[in-house]
Amino acid sequence: MENEMTAGAAAVPKKNKEVTTAFKWFHATSVNGGAMLIAAVIASFFSVYMTDTLKIPAAACSMIMFVATLWDAINDPMMGVIADRTHTKWGRYRPYFIAAPILLTLFSTLLWIDWGFSTTGKIIYILVVYVGYGMTVTMYTMPQVAILPACVKNNQQRNMIITMGAGVCACAFTIGNTFTPQITGVFQGIGLSNGYVPLMLICGVFAFISFWGLFGTSKERYLQPVEKGTAFRDMKLVLKHKELFPNIIAWIMASMGYGMMFSTSVYYMKYYYMRPDLISAYMGVISIGALVSMVVLMPIVLKICKTGQKALIVSQVASIICYVILFFFGKSSFTFLCVVTFISSCFSAMQNALVNVLVNDSIDYIQYKEGLSANGVISSIKGFAQKCGNTVVSSGILAVLSASGYIAEAIGGQPESTMFALNFLKFGAPSLTGIILIICVFFNPVEKYSAEIEEMKSKME
Repeated sequence: MENEMTAGAAAVPKKNKEVTTAFKWFHATSVNGGAMLIAAVIASFFSVYMTDTLKIPAAACSMIMFVATLWDAINDPMMGVIADRTHTKWGRYRPYFIAAPILLTLFSTLLWIDWGFSTTGKIIYILVVYVGYGMTVTMYTMPQVAILPACVKNNQQRNMIITMGAGVCACAFTIGNTFTPQITGVFQGIGLSNGYVPLMLICGVFAFISFWGLFGTSKERYLQPVEKGTAFRDMKLVLKHKELFPNIIAWIMASMGYGMMFSTSVYYMKYYYMRPDLISAYMGVISIGALVSMVVLMPIVLKICKTGQKALIVSQVASIICYVILFFFGKSSFTFLCVVTFISSCFSAMQNALVNVLVNDSIDYIQYKEGLSANGVISSIKGFAQKCGNTVVSSGILAVLSASGYIAEAIGGQPESTMFALNFLKFGAPSLTGIILIICVFFNPVEKYSAEIEEMKSKME
């Protein structure tokens, strides 16, 4: 449905202001602040840490990622149903923000500790801790997404908060992707053997501030009572609406496309480009492009396109054009690679924020069709779809590298099959997922109910 951006915040009278500025910033910095910084470091450097530092075989690393992320996807719907059926004096979703930073800091720190186990012991240890980390992310992500429409019914304010979160996310990714080697190097320079551990602890401090701040400033207003019944009933009420299926596929493709391009960057520069010394510079280009995308370009594209669906299409078309160019000519020069990568990042990074517009639209749609608030269930379906995409990315990259004959630390000595695989994973696969996403958005029919949904929301107290 349409999410008009032209009216701006001024269109909302002060007396109807639903949330405080503090809530907006704590919501924007919770999942997208310290927690996202942790996620950025793990996404960029943990696979390489497993294969090159812990010396775990690539095939075993692929198995770890597949099992952990698949379970992470499966437990998303469980968490969504649990959140919707939580009844406390603080509300349905707020209580989870108390435990979130505690568990997040614990598991993210344990991931980087080498206890000196055997290879088998390392595999088991990493699998258990990574599962714990994934379940923690699920525990706070579902309530964080669900609480926005529960606190805010105005589309302009919702989109503004989403845009704020996107900007914070871009800043966190810029720091995590670009400066992690330098930050960990500083810690190692003062005598610490592993710089990732203190980095995780510092990120955890920021997570404590934002999540506990969100708990203190949020107030759940716009929720319908949850009817008695089983969890499967709630899922069935949502999934029987086939109109939402294109959104689900779009969430999967958005996760896969940007994730594939991003997560292969270190391998790409180290082995395909054979310039490990340029990893930080190249990651900086991607991160700055994402920052421009979230803070500058996304509000402009939303204002011009007026809907999240149209903005998604624009971002995908521009990204695909850049990816195709880089697939064939990316190795021609580092300057050319950086320029076109920057342009592609300016358009591709915003898609992970724009798909959250589809979440809010889906929540409104179910509330209109079924007369119930399924915020947690729909958020969990989105999370499940996203985690399915993450599963393909995290395990798929390592599986393809293993099958292609990848050799750890063999800079300049990788077989041709591995070189092709790296180039395809980096630019070819995101082009294919982008095409599928565009098709899904074209067939999304939720817009035709926009007038009825707006009328429904105008009557909500």
